[in-house]
Amino acid sequence: MELTIANFVQIVIACLLIIALMVGNAVIMVYIERKAAGFIQRRPGPYEVGPRGTIQAICDSMKLLGKQLFIPGNVDWLLYFLAPVMAFLPVLLLFLPIPFGKYLVALKVDDGILLILAFAGLGVISNILAGWASNNKYGLLGAARAVAQSVAYEIPMIMALLAVVFMAGSLNLSEIVERQGTWPWQWNIVFQPLACFIYFVSLVGETNRAPFDLPEAESELTAGFHTEYSGMGFALFFLSEYANMLLVSFVCATFFLGGYKGPILDGFWWTFIKAYAVMCLIVWLRWTFPRVRFDQLLNINWKWLLPLSILNLWVTAIVLKFIE
Repeated sequence: MELTIANFVQIVIACLLIIALMVGNAVIMVYIERKAAGFIQRRPGPYEVGPRGTIQAICDSMKLLGKQLFIPGNVDWLLYFLAPVMAFLPVLLLFLPIPFGKYLVALKVDDGILLILAFAGLGVISNILAGWASNNKYGLLGAARAVAQSVAYEIPMIMALLAVVFMAGSLNLSEIVERQGTWPWQWNIVFQPLACFIYFVSLVGETNRAPFDLPEAESELTAGFHTEYSGMGFALFFLSEYANMLLVSFVCATFFLGGYKGPILDGFWWTFIKAYAVMCLIVWLRWTFPRVRFDQLLNINWKWLLPLSILNLWVTAIVLKFIE
């Protein structure tokens, strides 16, 4: 795509809107997650601050912004401050090629999924920097776990998406949506149920969400790679986690759930409805299943998800070859 002044202005405006989306998403998801946790554990959750606790998350955000930024001794200053920024900024760029609507795309590129997968790998670098620069044994152990987990679960995730790419014959996210119909039985989840399952399990592992939250694991590592972060440093890690959840949910909606297409009036609202349905499922998993051990976490990937993703990709390629 040729970069013109109009395109540059469009991207800048899109980035500002995406930042607002990321902040608003964090506030909404904190409230949803606390209410869901309360419902599952048979308690009310946030209840006092605002009508049924609706502004509890906003008050917590203001408190977090006002907290003192405590810096432990003997840290690597450059890497210590760079890590939270690197956790936040790449996620901002990853939303650009997402087709929220038929004409609502910030960056129209033919290989949008490659852009997302390429920049998504930068997130684990921020975890490494945070754990290493903190001069904390728990942070370092959390960073090591994050690397092993990210390397493991990226492979079946990519292969699950490749199966859909083979079917669509394109890496363009908008074309992948257009190849699907408006009704649920015309979506890729019907034709690629195994790929959708593999992708969903992998996205839980990639976003470090329970039961795969071993890099943080409060019962073992205090807070893992961000143990020594407070105030805005912790807020950026917190914000990037929910932004990553939203991103992978948008990709799931685009690849497997028909994107912006729906039974009634195609539009961006279908993309958001489907993405938030996936996010609610991720929240439900967190408060339902216990945390797995680290060896179990890796065995799930290397012994099950990876062979199944290879088999699914192989079968997809054979079927497509015979129906040409």
